[in-house]
Amino acid sequence: MIEKPLKEMNKKTVLNFDGLYGDDYGRYSAEYIFLELISTRSQIFNWTIKPHIHLHLFQIFVLTKGSVLFQEALKEQQINAPCILLIPPTKLHGLVYTPDVEGQILTLSESIIEEIFKTSQSIWKTFEDIRILKDFEDDFSFENILRQLKNIEDELFGDHPERGLMLRVILTQFFICLHRLTRHVEAQRSDSLMMNYFRKFQSSIKNSDYDKSIPAFADEMNITPVHLNRICKAIAGKSAIELVHQNLVNEAQKYLLHTSYSVSEIAYLLKFEYPNYFAKLFRKHTGFSPMEFRRQDRK
Repeated sequence: MIEKPLKEMNKKTVLNFDGLYGDDYGRYSAEYIFLELISTRSQIFNWTIKPHIHLHLFQIFVLTKGSVLFQEALKEQQINAPCILLIPPTKLHGLVYTPDVEGQILTLSESIIEEIFKTSQSIWKTFEDIRILKDFEDDFSFENILRQLKNIEDELFGDHPERGLMLRVILTQFFICLHRLTRHVEAQRSDSLMMNYFRKFQSSIKNSDYDKSIPAFADEMNITPVHLNRICKAIAGKSAIELVHQNLVNEAQKYLLHTSYSVSEIAYLLKFEYPNYFAKLFRKHTGFSPMEFRRQDRK
Protein backbone atom coordinates (compact mmCIF):
# COMPACT_ATOMS: atom_id res chain seq x y z
CA MET A 1 0.00 0.00 0.00
CA ILE A 2 1.60 3.26 -1.16
CA GLU A 3 0.61 6.57 0.37
CA LYS A 4 1.33 10.09 -0.80
CA PRO A 5 -0.02 13.52 0.08
CA LEU A 6 -3.06 14.87 -1.74
CA LYS A 7 -3.69 18.60 -2.02
CA GLU A 8 -6.64 19.75 0.01
CA MET A 9 -9.68 20.20 -2.20
CA ASN A 10 -11.82 23.29 -2.35
CA LYS A 11 -14.99 22.43 -0.44
CA LYS A 12 -17.04 24.16 -3.12
CA THR A 13 -16.04 21.46 -5.62
CA VAL A 14 -16.99 18.49 -3.42
CA LEU A 15 -19.79 16.38 -4.85
CA ASN A 16 -22.42 14.98 -2.52
CA PHE A 17 -25.21 12.51 -3.12
CA ASP A 18 -28.30 11.48 -1.19
CA GLY A 19 -28.19 8.21 -3.12
CA LEU A 20 -25.44 6.41 -5.00
CA TYR A 21 -22.63 8.10 -6.90
CA GLY A 22 -23.84 9.72 -10.12
CA ASP A 23 -27.50 9.42 -9.17
CA ASP A 24 -28.66 13.03 -9.05
CA TYR A 25 -32.23 11.96 -8.36
CA GLY A 26 -31.49 9.52 -5.56
CA ARG A 27 -33.28 10.15 -2.30
CA TYR A 28 -32.24 9.11 1.16
CA SER A 29 -34.34 6.53 2.96
CA ALA A 30 -33.92 5.31 6.54
CA GLU A 31 -34.37 1.74 5.23
CA TYR A 32 -31.97 2.03 2.28
CA ILE A 33 -29.93 -1.11 1.50
CA PHE A 34 -28.26 -1.76 -1.86
CA LEU A 35 -25.67 -4.25 -3.08
CA GLU A 36 -23.96 -4.09 -6.47
CA LEU A 37 -20.82 -5.19 -8.28
CA ILE A 38 -18.02 -2.63 -8.27
CA SER A 39 -17.79 -2.84 -12.06
CA THR A 40 -21.49 -2.03 -12.58
CA ARG A 41 -21.16 1.64 -11.68
CA SER A 42 -17.43 2.31 -12.03
CA GLN A 43 -17.35 1.05 -15.63
CA ILE A 44 -19.89 3.73 -16.61
CA PHE A 45 -17.51 6.41 -15.30
CA ASN A 46 -14.43 4.93 -16.96
CA TRP A 47 -13.29 3.35 -13.66
CA THR A 48 -12.94 6.78 -12.01
CA ILE A 49 -15.20 7.82 -9.13
CA LYS A 50 -14.47 11.46 -8.32
CA PRO A 51 -14.06 12.56 -4.68
CA HIS A 52 -17.51 12.90 -3.13
CA ILE A 53 -19.51 12.35 0.04
CA HIS A 54 -22.78 10.65 1.01
CA LEU A 55 -24.55 12.56 3.75
CA HIS A 56 -26.41 9.60 5.27
CA LEU A 57 -25.11 6.44 3.61
CA PHE A 58 -22.52 3.98 4.91
CA GLN A 59 -20.56 2.00 2.31
CA ILE A 60 -18.47 -1.18 2.44
CA PHE A 61 -16.23 -1.85 -0.57
CA VAL A 62 -15.04 -5.46 -0.81
CA LEU A 63 -12.34 -5.94 -3.47
CA THR A 64 -11.56 -9.49 -4.52
CA LYS A 65 -9.39 -8.68 -7.55
CA GLY A 66 -7.48 -5.75 -9.02
CA SER A 67 -6.57 -2.56 -7.20
CA VAL A 68 -7.83 0.93 -6.47
CA LEU A 69 -6.26 4.34 -5.99
CA PHE A 70 -8.17 5.46 -2.91
CA GLN A 71 -8.46 9.20 -2.27
CA GLU A 72 -9.28 10.73 1.10
CA ALA A 73 -9.42 14.38 2.08
CA LEU A 74 -5.65 14.91 2.33
CA LYS A 75 -3.96 11.83 0.88
CA GLU A 76 -4.25 9.06 -1.65
CA GLN A 77 -3.00 5.49 -1.58
CA GLN A 78 -2.82 2.54 -3.94
CA ILE A 79 -4.49 -0.55 -2.42
CA ASN A 80 -4.43 -4.05 -3.84
CA ALA A 81 -7.06 -6.77 -3.42
CA PRO A 82 -8.05 -8.51 -1.28
CA CYS A 83 -9.13 -5.60 0.86
CA ILE A 84 -12.15 -3.99 2.51
CA LEU A 85 -12.88 -0.26 2.68
CA LEU A 86 -15.32 1.06 5.26
CA ILE A 87 -16.63 4.55 4.40
CA PRO A 88 -18.94 6.27 6.95
CA PRO A 89 -21.34 9.08 5.98
CA THR A 90 -19.84 12.53 5.25
CA LYS A 91 -16.32 11.13 4.68
CA LEU A 92 -14.78 12.42 1.46
CA HIS A 93 -13.60 9.61 -0.81
CA GLY A 94 -12.70 9.04 -4.43
CA LEU A 95 -11.67 5.87 -6.22
CA VAL A 96 -9.77 5.09 -9.41
CA TYR A 97 -10.04 1.38 -10.19
CA THR A 98 -7.97 -0.82 -12.46
CA PRO A 99 -10.18 -2.24 -15.24
CA ASP A 100 -9.68 -5.79 -13.94
CA VAL A 101 -11.29 -4.92 -10.58
CA GLU A 102 -13.79 -7.34 -9.08
CA GLY A 103 -15.83 -7.11 -5.91
CA GLN A 104 -18.99 -5.65 -4.42
CA ILE A 105 -20.23 -2.51 -2.71
CA LEU A 106 -22.75 -2.70 0.11
CA THR A 107 -24.51 0.62 0.75
CA LEU A 108 -26.95 1.16 3.58
CA SER A 109 -28.53 3.90 5.62
CA GLU A 110 -26.63 5.00 8.71
CA SER A 111 -29.95 4.69 10.54
CA ILE A 112 -29.81 0.91 10.12
CA ILE A 113 -26.36 0.68 11.75
CA GLU A 114 -27.38 3.06 14.53
CA GLU A 115 -30.44 0.92 15.23
CA ILE A 116 -28.45 -2.32 15.25
CA PHE A 117 -25.79 -1.03 17.63
CA LYS A 118 -27.71 1.53 19.68
CA THR A 119 -26.89 -0.45 22.85
CA SER A 120 -23.24 -1.05 21.94
CA GLN A 121 -21.34 2.21 21.57
CA SER A 122 -17.96 0.44 21.44
CA ILE A 123 -18.93 -1.31 18.22
CA TRP A 124 -20.53 1.80 16.75
CA LYS A 125 -17.30 3.76 17.30
CA THR A 126 -15.48 1.25 15.06
CA PHE A 127 -17.42 2.60 12.11
CA GLU A 128 -17.05 6.35 12.73
CA ASP A 129 -13.89 6.69 10.62
CA ILE A 130 -12.63 5.40 7.28
CA ARG A 131 -11.05 1.97 7.70
CA ILE A 132 -8.87 0.01 5.29
CA LEU A 133 -8.64 -3.68 6.11
CA LYS A 134 -6.15 -6.11 4.57
CA ASP A 135 -3.55 -8.74 5.56
CA PHE A 136 -6.14 -11.25 6.67
CA GLU A 137 -5.47 -14.37 8.77
CA ASP A 138 -7.32 -17.65 9.24
CA ASP A 139 -9.23 -16.63 12.36
CA PHE A 140 -10.19 -13.31 10.76
CA SER A 141 -10.42 -14.43 7.15
CA PHE A 142 -11.45 -12.55 4.05
CA GLU A 143 -13.43 -15.64 3.01
CA ASN A 144 -15.61 -15.31 6.10
CA ILE A 145 -16.52 -11.75 5.10
CA LEU A 146 -17.37 -12.97 1.60
CA ARG A 147 -19.67 -15.65 3.07
CA GLN A 148 -21.41 -13.04 5.18
CA LEU A 149 -21.83 -10.81 2.13
CA LYS A 150 -23.33 -13.73 0.17
CA ASN A 151 -25.89 -14.25 2.95
CA ILE A 152 -26.86 -10.59 2.69
CA GLU A 153 -27.15 -10.89 -1.08
CA ASP A 154 -29.35 -14.00 -0.88
CA GLU A 155 -31.72 -12.39 1.59
CA LEU A 156 -31.75 -8.96 -0.06
CA PHE A 157 -32.65 -10.26 -3.51
CA GLY A 158 -34.76 -13.21 -2.35
CA ASP A 159 -38.48 -13.25 -1.67
CA HIS A 160 -38.65 -14.80 1.78
CA PRO A 161 -41.08 -14.20 4.65
CA GLU A 162 -39.83 -11.83 7.37
CA ARG A 163 -37.14 -10.62 4.94
CA GLY A 164 -36.58 -7.33 6.79
CA LEU A 165 -36.11 -9.01 10.16
CA MET A 166 -33.71 -11.58 8.74
CA LEU A 167 -31.69 -8.85 7.03
CA ARG A 168 -31.24 -7.12 10.40
CA VAL A 169 -29.96 -10.38 11.91
CA ILE A 170 -27.54 -11.02 9.03
CA LEU A 171 -26.35 -7.41 8.96
CA THR A 172 -25.72 -7.52 12.71
CA GLN A 173 -23.56 -10.61 12.27
CA PHE A 174 -21.76 -9.03 9.30
CA PHE A 175 -20.89 -5.83 11.16
CA ILE A 176 -19.76 -7.71 14.26
CA CYS A 177 -17.37 -9.68 12.03
CA LEU A 178 -16.09 -6.40 10.56
CA HIS A 179 -15.70 -4.99 14.08
CA ARG A 180 -13.65 -8.00 15.18
CA LEU A 181 -11.55 -7.84 12.04
CA THR A 182 -10.90 -4.12 12.55
CA ARG A 183 -9.81 -4.68 16.15
CA HIS A 184 -7.52 -7.51 15.04
CA VAL A 185 -5.90 -5.42 12.28
CA GLU A 186 -5.34 -2.52 14.71
CA ALA A 187 -3.74 -4.88 17.23
CA GLN A 188 -1.46 -6.23 14.51
CA ARG A 189 -0.37 -2.72 13.56
CA SER A 190 0.31 -1.89 17.20
CA ASP A 191 2.36 -5.08 17.65
CA SER A 192 4.30 -4.39 14.46
CA LEU A 193 5.10 -0.82 15.52
CA MET A 194 6.15 -2.03 18.96
CA MET A 195 8.47 -4.64 17.43
CA ASN A 196 10.04 -2.01 15.17
CA TYR A 197 10.83 0.17 18.18
CA PHE A 198 12.26 -2.84 20.03
CA ARG A 199 14.54 -3.74 17.11
CA LYS A 200 15.74 -0.14 16.87
CA PHE A 201 16.51 -0.19 20.59
CA GLN A 202 18.45 -3.45 20.28
CA SER A 203 20.46 -2.03 17.38
CA SER A 204 21.13 1.19 19.28
CA ILE A 205 22.39 -0.77 22.31
CA LYS A 206 24.90 -2.64 20.15
CA ASN A 207 26.10 0.46 18.33
CA SER A 208 26.17 3.03 21.13
CA ASP A 209 28.43 3.86 24.04
CA TYR A 210 27.32 1.81 27.02
CA ASP A 211 27.10 4.79 29.36
CA LYS A 212 24.17 6.21 27.38
CA SER A 213 21.09 6.75 29.54
CA ILE A 214 17.66 5.24 28.89
CA PRO A 215 16.16 8.72 28.27
CA ALA A 216 18.86 9.21 25.60
CA PHE A 217 17.94 5.92 23.93
CA ALA A 218 14.26 6.87 24.02
CA ASP A 219 14.97 10.33 22.65
CA GLU A 220 16.71 8.76 19.64
CA MET A 221 13.44 6.99 18.77
CA ASN A 222 11.22 10.00 19.55
CA ILE A 223 9.38 8.16 22.32
CA THR A 224 9.32 8.59 26.09
CA PRO A 225 11.40 6.43 28.49
CA VAL A 226 8.11 5.15 29.94
CA HIS A 227 6.99 4.02 26.48
CA LEU A 228 10.37 2.38 25.82
CA ASN A 229 10.17 0.48 29.11
CA ARG A 230 6.61 -0.62 28.30
CA ILE A 231 7.76 -1.97 24.92
CA CYS A 232 10.70 -3.86 26.44
CA LYS A 233 8.50 -5.37 29.17
CA ALA A 234 5.88 -6.46 26.64
CA ILE A 235 8.33 -8.11 24.23
CA ALA A 236 11.26 -9.26 26.36
CA GLY A 237 9.80 -9.27 29.86
CA LYS A 238 12.62 -6.99 31.03
CA SER A 239 13.04 -3.26 31.52
CA ALA A 240 15.13 -1.19 29.12
CA ILE A 241 18.00 -0.88 31.58
CA GLU A 242 17.96 -4.65 32.21
CA LEU A 243 18.39 -5.23 28.47
CA VAL A 244 21.26 -2.75 28.35
CA HIS A 245 22.92 -4.54 31.27
CA GLN A 246 22.32 -7.94 29.68
CA ASN A 247 24.08 -6.81 26.53
CA LEU A 248 26.99 -5.50 28.63
CA VAL A 249 27.31 -8.86 30.37
CA ASN A 250 27.22 -10.70 27.03
CA GLU A 251 30.04 -8.51 25.72
CA ALA A 252 31.99 -9.00 28.93
CA GLN A 253 31.68 -12.77 28.64
CA LYS A 254 33.21 -12.62 25.15
CA TYR A 255 36.18 -10.64 26.45
CA LEU A 256 36.64 -13.00 29.40
CA LEU A 257 36.51 -16.12 27.24
CA HIS A 258 38.42 -15.01 24.16
CA THR A 259 40.98 -12.40 25.33
CA SER A 260 43.58 -12.02 28.06
CA TYR A 261 42.35 -8.57 29.13
CA SER A 262 42.19 -8.07 32.87
CA VAL A 263 38.85 -7.39 34.59
CA SER A 264 39.80 -3.71 34.98
CA GLU A 265 40.66 -3.46 31.28
CA ILE A 266 37.36 -5.07 30.28
CA ALA A 267 35.51 -2.69 32.57
CA TYR A 268 37.27 0.21 30.84
CA LEU A 269 36.46 -1.13 27.36
CA LEU A 270 32.80 -1.37 28.35
CA LYS A 271 32.79 2.26 29.59
CA PHE A 272 32.43 1.47 33.30
CA GLU A 273 33.77 4.22 35.52
CA TYR A 274 34.59 1.77 38.33
CA PRO A 275 35.71 -1.89 37.89
CA ASN A 276 33.97 -2.94 41.10
CA TYR A 277 30.63 -1.73 39.70
CA PHE A 278 31.25 -3.84 36.60
CA ALA A 279 32.08 -6.88 38.76
CA LYS A 280 28.93 -6.38 40.85
CA LEU A 281 26.72 -6.15 37.73
CA PHE A 282 28.37 -9.22 36.21
CA ARG A 283 27.77 -11.31 39.34
CA LYS A 284 24.15 -10.18 39.52
CA HIS A 285 23.47 -11.51 36.01
CA THR A 286 25.64 -14.66 35.99
CA GLY A 287 26.05 -15.70 39.60
CA PHE A 288 29.86 -15.52 39.19
CA SER A 289 32.47 -12.83 39.54
CA PRO A 290 34.31 -12.10 36.24
CA MET A 291 37.37 -14.08 37.38
CA GLU A 292 35.24 -17.01 38.58
CA PHE A 293 33.50 -17.06 35.20
CA ARG A 294 36.84 -17.12 33.38
CA ARG A 295 38.25 -19.90 35.60
CA GLN A 296 34.98 -21.90 35.32
CA ASP A 297 35.33 -22.00 31.55
CA ARG A 298 38.95 -23.06 31.64
CA LYS A 299 38.48 -26.07 33.90
